[in-house]
Amino acid sequence: MISKVVHRKNKRERRRFRIRGKVVGDSQKPRLSVFRSNRYIYGQVIDDTAGKTLVDVSALVKGTHKGVSKLAAAKKCGEELGKLTIKAGITKIGFDRGGYKYTGRVKGFADGVRSAGVKF
Repeated sequence: MISKVVHRKNKRERRRFRIRGKVVGDSQKPRLSVFRSNRYIYGQVIDDTAGKTLVDVSALVKGTHKGVSKLAAAKKCGEELGKLTIKAGITKIGFDRGGYKYTGRVKGFADGVRSAGVKF
């Protein structure tokens, strides 16, 4: 019998591969990849054709998680990534949610990026 944790992880992996098959970043419209750990959230804007990370941000490095909820830290982290993305001259991106469901911290992160003026 498969445990619930293993089954949940397999479902996320299937969703992740399905999303990555559809979302590919290039120089005109790079890919925004999100990783969510139990404590922090990470985001990076990637040009897949060149194989380079253009912009990255995390709640861990910026210290945005100190004294606030995980959702508030995710939103603040998204706003920071959006500002850096606009500063790098990128206005359109493709959103790769990494197999996570679009709710909670992932949605807050995406809303933060959108509030900075990036379209996806």
